[in-house]
Amino acid sequence: MTFEAHFCIFESFPLPFRPGGCYTVSVTRKQGTAAERPGVSKEHKEEQAMSQFTTPVNTRKTASPKGTKALVLAVIVILAALIIFFRCTVQIDTGYTAIVTTFGKVEDYTLEAGFHMKSPFQEIILMDNREQKTPFSTQAFSSDIQQVDVVGSINYAINKSTAMTLFREVGTDYFSKLVYPRMLENTKAVFSKYTAENLVSAREQLSIQIRDNLSREMERYGISIISVSIENIDFTDAFTDAVEAKQVAAQRKLQAEIEQEQKTMETEQQAQRQKIEADAKAQVVKINADAEAYSTKVKAEAEAEANQKIAESLTENLIQFTQVNQWNGQLPAYVSGSAAEALPVLSLNALDAADTDTLQNDPE
Repeated sequence: MTFEAHFCIFESFPLPFRPGGCYTVSVTRKQGTAAERPGVSKEHKEEQAMSQFTTPVNTRKTASPKGTKALVLAVIVILAALIIFFRCTVQIDTGYTAIVTTFGKVEDYTLEAGFHMKSPFQEIILMDNREQKTPFSTQAFSSDIQQVDVVGSINYAINKSTAMTLFREVGTDYFSKLVYPRMLENTKAVFSKYTAENLVSAREQLSIQIRDNLSREMERYGISIISVSIENIDFTDAFTDAVEAKQVAAQRKLQAEIEQEQKTMETEQQAQRQKIEADAKAQVVKINADAEAYSTKVKAEAEAEANQKIAESLTENLIQFTQVNQWNGQLPAYVSGSAAEALPVLSLNALDAADTDTLQNDPE
């Protein structure tokens, strides 16, 4: 059995082959050797196996120099085509706007997301149109000159239509050149309008005011300020201690006011109850008095009516008859009249009694 192998020799291949030539090598294996028969020793089998191969080398040349040159030329053409393809095409991802420059000059158009052709002499600068979030920290002072450490974040995005103008006037580092310095300036300006005590409770108003002020300044550059978040406000230790002490005092005062209000409310309730009870008693008295007056009125009216009836029934004879029935038999001591005509009335019964007493006391 015969095997053939074809190969080319390059400059780094060892001798005795000539560099630059192509050769064919044939190897023949003989069939039916003693190594395949049973009962043969191991040493004999190895000798038979080594003797089965013969390696006659054919050193005749099989390729011409013209084929080699064509191959090299083809490789060069393919490499040049690949280089031109990658230099003349560009892929823009979603969320980016491509700024095109030719020898450093910004062109008057941009490339949106997708696959585009371009000149090999043009460069592409990507501007991110997506919403971006950047944290920040700074120091500010309140209206009562209290130092405040502020930590927050800003969300912003650039407009696609003005990305080219922004790149031409500012560049790609627009945040560090425009947004960040003016954000810090507006933060300090807004914080200076509030007292230290009101800063914590006015966190939402602070964020809104900083965003509105910054939005007006960034609008001309095509930068949209979506939101500004004040995430932490930290004061000095001395101010924090003072605030805590004031809060404790305020809580104590509030507790005392609550207790006083409770006592006042209880007193008012007690006075109200007493007033209600007094009103109830007065009402009862009034009702009783009205009842008694009504009873008296009824009695008086009844007596008057009776007296009227009696008066209507009186006659002279009836009056004399009543006087006679009621006389006890005694005459009056004096008879009334004018002062000069007043005369004493002598009682005969009295004189008889006086004489009797005199005789008893004087027996002679």
